[in-house]
Amino acid sequence: MSPMHSFVLTTMACTLATAGLAAQDRLETNPFAGDSAAIVAGMGQFRQRCADCHGTDARGVRGPDITQVWSSGRTDGGLFQTVRRGVSNTEMPAFPAPRTSDRDVWQMLAYLRTLATAAPTEPPPGDAEHGALLFESECAGCHRVNAEGGRLGPDLSRIGSSRSREVLVARLRTGVDESRPGFQPVTITPESGPAIRGVKKNEDLFSVQILDTRQRIQGYEKDQVRSVVDGPRSLMPVFGPQRLSDADLNDLVRYLGTLRGFDPSVPPRPPVVF
Repeated sequence: MSPMHSFVLTTMACTLATAGLAAQDRLETNPFAGDSAAIVAGMGQFRQRCADCHGTDARGVRGPDITQVWSSGRTDGGLFQTVRRGVSNTEMPAFPAPRTSDRDVWQMLAYLRTLATAAPTEPPPGDAEHGALLFESECAGCHRVNAEGGRLGPDLSRIGSSRSREVLVARLRTGVDESRPGFQPVTITPESGPAIRGVKKNEDLFSVQILDTRQRIQGYEKDQVRSVVDGPRSLMPVFGPQRLSDADLNDLVRYLGTLRGFDPSVPPRPPVVF
């Protein structure tokens, strides 16, 4: 075969492969929907690739509850693109080809569809407006919403779309055991003076950088302090009934459920005056 013929055939193969991928990207309906063999294969892929964050039941662990993605208006094609490209500014990674084939993505979605639940027909309990006031007084010192608030805890601008009501209630009432990277509690004990608490932002063999409880970035050389001790639990406090009544808990969780993403076109809320 002449070099020219080889070049032409290679070019045609690449063109056909690209066209095939583009066709997959344009699909709006899962080609494996309802296929029992594909669903079983997708279950294995989902548990291997997704369950650490979303749980084997897809109701969320470190990642969001995704059992209601279809009832919230998402399409098969849109979810395919989300898996392929990931979600920017979140922990959701991309699953690009060829490491993850189109078949794998569609089969995982076919399995996920079997776990789908309908959206609640009754509105959740609680007063979101009062919940916003509670958030300002109890939570905004550590958490940001729509570019406002503290930085000791994770940004909660999307918490309503990433955590179920049940998970939010449990975390408020019992606290949080695990900590996401960048929010791991740490205590620095200097050679003199009181211990300094905060969350760890960076660390290497010789130094550690933290955001202290006064929300200042501080760096320390390890050989210049007495100790650097990681905390066993998140700095997230426990909001027991003595601190937050059941009615107030419902209001706060109702407000958190409205937080589904930062829209830069919406002007910030004015500060609440107590």
